[in-house]
Amino acid sequence: MGLIDSHCHLDGKDFDADREAVIARAREAGVDWMVAIGTGDGPPDLEAGIRLAETYACMYATVGVCPQDAGKATAQTWIDMPPLTAHPKVIGVGEIGLDYYYNNDPREVQQAVFVRQMEIARAARLPIFIHTRDAWADTFRLIREHWSGSGCPGGIFHCFSGGPAEAEKALALGFHLSYSGMITFPRAEKLREAARHTPLDRLLVETDAPYLAPVPLRGKRNEPAYVVTTARQVAAIKGVSLEELAAATTTNWKRLCLQTVAKAR
Repeated sequence: MGLIDSHCHLDGKDFDADREAVIARAREAGVDWMVAIGTGDGPPDLEAGIRLAETYACMYATVGVCPQDAGKATAQTWIDMPPLTAHPKVIGVGEIGLDYYYNNDPREVQQAVFVRQMEIARAARLPIFIHTRDAWADTFRLIREHWSGSGCPGGIFHCFSGGPAEAEKALALGFHLSYSGMITFPRAEKLREAARHTPLDRLLVETDAPYLAPVPLRGKRNEPAYVVTTARQVAAIKGVSLEELAAATTTNWKRLCLQTVAKAR
């Protein structure tokens, strides 16, 4: 089938006991590629995704400091990160952004870390993988101020959680929207409406494993094989077959990530 899980966290302890089996199940389910998000437990370790991508041929990686770890970033972080963006299997900077739900760190700290990473991504000409929660206005503002414009390599709103209005703004800024298992949740009608309004050539799917397993697997540990369930729901919303949805999202991912990175290098 050829699906891409565009965002998963397989580096954590949740997968220590059976990581090999999890990856094997994904491959058997028709998941050709997985993107190992490299935020890990936060700085000083920036190579969580790279380690997986070096171990498994079916994985690519990102590097980044997620907003929940913004306070861990130091001057050394900004020395260490740029060289990692040149790794042959690194296809983006992320997940980065703002999280005002948990508010682990002051908003001004989160914003400074977000902006610094957009600067690193722009210099490397890599896409960015956005995490935003309860912070739409500031996220859009900072993207407009520090990312959008001529030559910008684009990016992904990972685990997109907004409605049609937020989708329209993100799309206008040139981003792809990646839908997770949340789109199967009973109360997620606004999210499903956003997917209806998202052009097929700007769609991606993901698991965000081990989080947000789709219905009817909700409550279980999520894993990349379950992206098939999410893709099936998105296909139904868009009125296309699962095979068509898989082909479209794979083409989108390759164009955004692999072709963009190839041009940058």
